[in-house]
Amino acid sequence: MSDEQKETPKPKPKPISPGKGPKVSIWIYLGVLLVLLTIHSLFVMPGASNRISYSEFLGLVRNGHVAEVVIINEINIEGTYTQAALDSGIVKQPEQPQSRFNVEQAAPVNKFTTTMIQGDDIRPILDEAGVKYDARVEENWMGGLFSWLIFLVVIVAFWMFMFRRMNPGQQVLNIGKNKAMLYDKASEGKVTFKDVAGLDEAKEEVQEVVEFLRNPKKFTKLGGSIPKGVLLVGPPGTGKTLMAKATAGEADVPFFSLSGSDFVEMFVGVGAARVRDLFKQAKEKAPCIIFIDEIDAIGRMRGRNAMTGSNDERENTLNQLLSEMDGFGTDKGVILMAATNRPDILDSALLRPGRFDRQILIDKPDLKGRMEILSVHIQKIKTGSDVDLKALASQTPGFAGAELANMCNEAALMAARRNKEQVEMIDFQDAIERVVAGLEKKNKIISADEREIVAYHESGHAIVGWFLEHTDNVTKVSIVPRGFAALGYTLHTPLEDRFLMTKEQLNDRICSLLGGRVAEDIIFGKVSTGAQNDLERITNMAFSMVAVYGMSEELGNVSFYDSQNPDTTFGFNKRYSEDTARKIDETVKRVIQENYARTKELLQEKRELLETMAKTLLEKEVLTTADLEVMLGPRPFARPDHEALA
Repeated sequence: MSDEQKETPKPKPKPISPGKGPKVSIWIYLGVLLVLLTIHSLFVMPGASNRISYSEFLGLVRNGHVAEVVIINEINIEGTYTQAALDSGIVKQPEQPQSRFNVEQAAPVNKFTTTMIQGDDIRPILDEAGVKYDARVEENWMGGLFSWLIFLVVIVAFWMFMFRRMNPGQQVLNIGKNKAMLYDKASEGKVTFKDVAGLDEAKEEVQEVVEFLRNPKKFTKLGGSIPKGVLLVGPPGTGKTLMAKATAGEADVPFFSLSGSDFVEMFVGVGAARVRDLFKQAKEKAPCIIFIDEIDAIGRMRGRNAMTGSNDERENTLNQLLSEMDGFGTDKGVILMAATNRPDILDSALLRPGRFDRQILIDKPDLKGRMEILSVHIQKIKTGSDVDLKALASQTPGFAGAELANMCNEAALMAARRNKEQVEMIDFQDAIERVVAGLEKKNKIISADEREIVAYHESGHAIVGWFLEHTDNVTKVSIVPRGFAALGYTLHTPLEDRFLMTKEQLNDRICSLLGGRVAEDIIFGKVSTGAQNDLERITNMAFSMVAVYGMSEELGNVSFYDSQNPDTTFGFNKRYSEDTARKIDETVKRVIQENYARTKELLQEKRELLETMAKTLLEKEVLTTADLEVMLGPRPFARPDHEALA
């Protein structure tokens, strides 16, 4: 077979959207309008006529050249010349235009038309001149019909234009169609489970859902049934959507993907119609998977609308979704996956077994998970030999997958900005600071007095964090401005993942945050506004100790936090009396005052070190862990390094 006869390979089809149809340009509507206007002007408007002015008409009447007159609608006049006026040539007739459209409509030569002046009464003049006249009323219903039709066409064209601007790609007649993207075996750009790192337990759960659809008999032969819904729950940036993309890439069944906001529309009933259309298409392609990202857009608790009695479109959409998932006429073969970072606000009927049978937690990764995620992102980056993944993973506790990806990208950009051939460890460490503290602003002008206050403030944070047992390791102190309002910062790096906090640990953290304010008080005898963020965090921690975790002797083992209704826990529907609220306020204040006294006692004891460190900080601007060990000595309560945690 020759090369010319070989069949050209067909390109792989891209994901299609069932709800989108062919686009119709606004110029088509304008073209239709132009055709209607042309027809109206050619066939509906009056034909050619011998039109004269009203003053000329009055002169002809007074001179006896008008035989009879017809007054139409009390404003238009159609008249006939006398034969004498025509024979004598007093009245000269204009030439009639000849065209295929108005030949039959041309007025006779002895006829004329004119228009009366508004409010003028012509009858006395006609009676005096002896001219016969008549009056009639004519209704041009065809012209009125076309006028209304043109008006409606303009309104509809404008409305459709605005609709398409607000809903790009959505046809007016398809407004009830769903906007889901359909992925199948031929879709390009697949993401597989190999691309998902640091989520081993969640990956196993989702892989089992895919196996349900591939080999359902394996699970149903013992009497089990395929789950109807899988809810991915976790903080933002942890990889919920990435897990859904991997499911779409691994599954051998159709995969519908859309967002919860795609159901919300300004028109009543559209959300429910789109849910029905989505499940109708899914049942036709069953077995299949439907993925709804950010399902809290339509899955909020019902009855929480601020306008009581109003028709909430989201509630109608949720009701239809509940019916489709586990209603009277539910069919098998359709699995619904959804993702949210606000499971606490979802309706209880949506979370019950039979609808979302499984809830999979996609949490922030631990040390091992961060190493796996970093290894995936670093594959795309040219790294130097000094890059240590264990050290980077230990220096990024609490980072989600998206933050780790952002950190790697920032490191690559910094290395490129510095004209390097490879991304080195220092670039990654600077990127961590960029993500945590913000952009460095070396050119920001600060007065000498303010700079001195910042130096003592940050030195106070560092010394308290260095000498207390339950605080994180102090790895860097800087008085270089960063971010929006930070004039300096002290970087604490926990080298171990903590899931529980004791009362002693929380108190030490409060003391570490109070170190800056106490240092200003000891050295200058006055305080500044630089501790605003510290005080906010301190107050929240102390309040949680008292009102949430039951760590106060005055109130005992009581928690006033309601996980089912977090928005109303400390609002109008709070679960405690005014007397208890007063005790909470007093206890929170006492906790902060006791820790303030502890911090002040420690810094007064270490005042020499405080002044030495502040002066050194004013000279160098940045101090590392090695510098702190030289000035402050070995830390009394050293934390294990990242090698010991591996």
